[in-house]
Amino acid sequence: MALVPEVVKRLASRDVGVIVESGAGQGALIPDELFTDAGAEIGDPYQADVVAKVAAPTPDEISKLREGQILVGFLAPLTNPEIAKALAERGVTAFAMESIPRITRAQAMDALSSQANIGGYRAALLAATTLQRFFPMLMTAAGTIRPANVLVLGVGVAGLQAIATARRLGAQVTGYDVRPEVAEQVQSLGAKWLDVGVEAAGEGGYARELTEEERARQQQGLQDAIPGFDAIITTANVPGRKAPTLVTATAVEAMKPGSVIIDMAGESGGNCELSEPGETVVRHDVTIVAPLNLPSQMAEHASQLYARNIQALVELFVDEEGRIALDFDDEIIAGACVTRKKEETPA
Repeated sequence: MALVPEVVKRLASRDVGVIVESGAGQGALIPDELFTDAGAEIGDPYQADVVAKVAAPTPDEISKLREGQILVGFLAPLTNPEIAKALAERGVTAFAMESIPRITRAQAMDALSSQANIGGYRAALLAATTLQRFFPMLMTAAGTIRPANVLVLGVGVAGLQAIATARRLGAQVTGYDVRPEVAEQVQSLGAKWLDVGVEAAGEGGYARELTEEERARQQQGLQDAIPGFDAIITTANVPGRKAPTLVTATAVEAMKPGSVIIDMAGESGGNCELSEPGETVVRHDVTIVAPLNLPSQMAEHASQLYARNIQALVELFVDEEGRIALDFDDEIIAGACVTRKKEETPA
């Protein structure tokens, strides 16, 4: 959920009133009473000046918004521009959490990173519980069990957390990314680095889209390496585009029976050619899991971190008296804004 009692209390200390929808905290096991104890009012949140959400609004929710109101949440401006268009038609000033600039001053507002940390952690646990082999090396009276070999494809925040978690569970871990500058981060976690001879560093810390020739070389390099691993965790995404295919059907067929693939890019098409978003399937005796919204499986901590991101952003919106005071000269406010009401739009 978008707010938790801890954050409600902090906002109240800034003279910011908070309205929480009844039952909003149910999924995170937070009863209404904890919100009221923190200073919130239980009521209709669409009466507030600022509406904070997690997921993008539905058409029905957009219809509840009024001109001049502020909306904050994950709004999918690149993949679903119709949402921004509908918000603009309502005269809503909307801020997309995924559009917050990746600068040092905005780290406390970086919801993509906070949720990716949870997703990477959960993906490693999912790989460990789905794989029918131990992650750590075990020395027993019946003999020694070798540790599992895990390959993490895509070494952003989610990938690094997946590597760290798999390492803590005792697996032998290798990381891969087209951005060579992250090799040192992978190795600092005690993991190995896989180099397939393709580099594609882009802007803002993201990878750029590969050329056809680079994609072919990458797929061949990965196809040669993948059969040597027990579990693959994929996390690669290019903002606003379909997720790149890193694990081909041919590579899956070459994997050992009983191997596991956790495809974290299922919502954007999947990194594995055989993934089915939201489903767990078995192909060529390999289990392929493409979960949707992994952070929601850890609702309590996902809500805590996201609420802190929201708090940091909302605090930029208000002055010392708790009144709305948007400064579009601020790099963060300007970068996160996807729609503005007419009178705020520069001539």
